[in-house]
Amino acid sequence: MVDTRACQKPSSRQNTFRGIRSSKFRHVYGKGARKENCYENVLITQKAHDTAACAVNPKFVAIAVEVAGGGAFIVLPLDKTGRIDINTPKVTGHAGPVLDLKWCPFNDNLIASGADDCTIKLWHIPDGGLKANLTEPLADLQGHQRRVSIVEWHPTAENVLFSAGYDYQILVWDARRGVLMQTLDLHTDVIYSLSLNRDGSRMATTSRDKRLRIIDPLSGKVLQEGLCHEGSKACKAVYCGDMGLVFTTGFSRFSDRQYGVWDEKNLNTPLRLDTIDSSSGVLTPFYDHDTRVVFVAGKGDGNIRYYEITDSPPYCHFLSQYISGEPQRGFGVMPKRGCKVSQCEIFRFYKLYATKAICEPISMIVPRKSDQFQPDLYPDTASPTPAMSAEEWFAGTTRGPVLMSMKTGMTIKTHRPLPLRPTESSSDKNADKKYAFLSRETRADYRPLEASVKTSSSTDKDLKTSTNLDTKFQALQKLWGCNVKNMGDNKEQCSTNSSGIESEKTYTSTKNTINKMNIKSGDSPHKLTSYAMQEKEIEILEKPSPKTESELRRAYTAQCEELKLLRRQLIIKDRRIHELEDQLNQFKTHHK
Repeated sequence: MVDTRACQKPSSRQNTFRGIRSSKFRHVYGKGARKENCYENVLITQKAHDTAACAVNPKFVAIAVEVAGGGAFIVLPLDKTGRIDINTPKVTGHAGPVLDLKWCPFNDNLIASGADDCTIKLWHIPDGGLKANLTEPLADLQGHQRRVSIVEWHPTAENVLFSAGYDYQILVWDARRGVLMQTLDLHTDVIYSLSLNRDGSRMATTSRDKRLRIIDPLSGKVLQEGLCHEGSKACKAVYCGDMGLVFTTGFSRFSDRQYGVWDEKNLNTPLRLDTIDSSSGVLTPFYDHDTRVVFVAGKGDGNIRYYEITDSPPYCHFLSQYISGEPQRGFGVMPKRGCKVSQCEIFRFYKLYATKAICEPISMIVPRKSDQFQPDLYPDTASPTPAMSAEEWFAGTTRGPVLMSMKTGMTIKTHRPLPLRPTESSSDKNADKKYAFLSRETRADYRPLEASVKTSSSTDKDLKTSTNLDTKFQALQKLWGCNVKNMGDNKEQCSTNSSGIESEKTYTSTKNTINKMNIKSGDSPHKLTSYAMQEKEIEILEKPSPKTESELRRAYTAQCEELKLLRRQLIIKDRRIHELEDQLNQFKTHHK
């Protein structure tokens, strides 16, 4: 029987075909680099772990490599492509394989590494790359009881570092001081992933217990918790910027790969849960806040899928995929400030081959005819300037990132030759100075002693400095009669009040007197001091007494000047005594 309703003409015009959803990123395509622009002969680590083992910024690319003992990674300038020498300098400070690498978002020369030896180390990489193996880190952060699998920097606060290990704990560090600030013991099994939102006020984690957690990193409380993916393999999570959404990848109970979109305020049911395929590789999501596009790549796969995230249902829209014939081991991701605006590049991967010793850059490009700046593709992005200090964040302050224009700050780099070192004890600094002094070669000085006539008393220090009258420093000292500040540890000050002509006369008379006294070059400093005192006494005795009133006035003026000089020296010595007492008290307080 025919349904007559199918033959009825609609009473009003209805658009039953909605068409294809419009998106500026629908035609995004991936473009692999040419062979000469790849990094070849890189012995990528074969450690069975789900982390990328690769980190990139606008200056360097860091890759964990396979070594005979311990753990190491290489750091290459971005422009040093082609075949890499097998003897390339490495960072070799870890006692176990390196599991994760992260560049500091505010300092392109600072990198954090977590390894199998239960430690996190901070390294400074000089501009131009390494010239020799680097073994001494800036800081060695020890707090985990088992291997460290994840390290992550705070997106807006400077020198705040998160680390997760196989001891089921998340540690929060003040990297500048090398101090453990907080321990988050909130998980019952191994942590698979850790992701922070746009301002760092929320943290999303997944673990082997199949639970997805939303954590307040300051208070250490679990705000929301729910069942993520039911499969037994690893699941990953990434915060979708400031949208309040969390994107996850995992496996179903039938081992099908899935992705899910969750509301951070309610983890009981997902907003969207869909099946991708039936492969076995662990999927890792990478989110771009500026374009709201999430890229999904699987370990052992040869393709990269990308989806667009929206605020309204169905929340996730499949765009396309990049397909290659080589399986991947992991990926490094370039920050947005390092992308090429003239090529309409919105994302760049650094693909580690699973079967070859190659690292290949892959650019995700939006096809546009014009090579001019496209403001719809490049909104203001996060800059390498911290929004607050670590002290402000630990005190409870929350701020969004400092933004920069991609038009005026294309491929911006930070220029910080050296970061702040962790606090060192004064004993360590003094030991370094002592060893540096002892390593210097001792050379005998046979130049004649040249004492000053203007000073009323000659100390050992005065005798030592008076032997170097040929230097430019002593010439200026004689000419101007200024106070000389010692730049060493003593920081003492000495003053001379003689003019250039009088010093020359004094030098000549003193030299003649010393020659008359037959002083030998091998005499001890104490003997030289006694000679100087004798010469001073002889000069005073031989000097005739003043007879006229003008001579008495000149003698009185000279004595007043000498008294002023002595008072000044006493004040300087008293000040130095107080400084030494303060340093001694600080030393005692520090070592209690």
